[in-house]
Amino acid sequence: MKRVAGKIVIVTGGATGIGEAISKKFAKEGAKVIVNGYPEDPVQDVVHNILSNDGHAAAFVADISHEENAKACVEFSITTYGRLDVLINNAGVFPVMEEMQNYPTDAFEYLLKNNIRSAFMMTKYALPHLQQSKGCLLFAGSESGEIGLMKNAPYGGTKGFMHAFMKGIAVEQAQYGVRANCVCPGPIDTAWTHKETGPMEKKDEKNLLAATPLGRRGTPEEVANVYLFLASDEASYITGGLFPVDGGITIAKGPVGKEAEKEVTQQPNSDLELEHSMDGATDMRRGNYPNKGNYTM
Repeated sequence: MKRVAGKIVIVTGGATGIGEAISKKFAKEGAKVIVNGYPEDPVQDVVHNILSNDGHAAAFVADISHEENAKACVEFSITTYGRLDVLINNAGVFPVMEEMQNYPTDAFEYLLKNNIRSAFMMTKYALPHLQQSKGCLLFAGSESGEIGLMKNAPYGGTKGFMHAFMKGIAVEQAQYGVRANCVCPGPIDTAWTHKETGPMEKKDEKNLLAATPLGRRGTPEEVANVYLFLASDEASYITGGLFPVDGGITIAKGPVGKEAEKEVTQQPNSDLELEHSMDGATDMRRGNYPNKGNYTM
C-alpha cells in the first residue's frame, strides 16, 4: 500500500530544489499532486515527469503571495480533484547573504512576500477544505528559525515566524481534526548552498559543512521523506512539532563536521529523478511582475 494513496496535495514552490523532491516523492507514493511555482519555474517539466511515471499531477503556475492567486490555487484543487487533504507550504526564497547593517531593504521585503505572505494566504484559503477532509498542513521551517543565521538574520526571522505560526495553527485547528507541523532543513544540496548558484561565498559553504556533525549536505529526497511521513496516516497523533532534517547542525558546537568519517559524509543514493535541485529562487527578479496575473494551467 502506498503511503499517501489517493491524497490530494498542493506543493507550493513544488518544481525546484526540495519542492521538486516533495512533489515527486508524494506522487510516487500515490498522491495526486498540484505543483505550484512561478512562470519561470520548471513546473510543467515536473508534472510531465510525474505523469510519464504513471503518477497523477497538475500544474498551477502563479505567484501565490497574491491573495487572488492563493485562493484560485486552492479552488483549482477542488475543481480538479474534488477536495484537498494536504497543503505543503514549501515556497520560499534565499536571496542574499549580508551582515545586518548592509542588508538590502528590497531583499527583506522579498523574504516577507515569499516566505511569510505566501504561506499565510495559502493557509487561510486551504483551511476550510482541510477541516472537511481532516487533513494536514506542513510548513517549511529551518534550523535557522531555531538558532538564527549569521549574514542572513532576516531569513532566520522569517523561519522563526513560520515555526510560531504553525504552532498557533496546530492548537487552533486541532478541534477540527487538522494537524500542522514544520519540517526544518539544515544545509541541503540545492542552489541555495552552492556559491555558483546561490548567495553563499566559498567561506560560507566551508563553515556550513564544518558546523554539521554529519559533515555533508542533506539531499532534497531526505527532506521529502520527512514530509511524506508527516502527511501520512502513520503520523495521525503528531501535531505542532518541529522536525529537524539538518545533519545535527542545530545541536552542534564548533566545527564538528570535520570529525566525520569519510563514509559518513557520502550522500545516500536517490530513487527519484531530480532534475531541478539546483534551480530555485535566489534571484530577486524572480516573481516580480508588473501584473499579478493568474497563470493557472
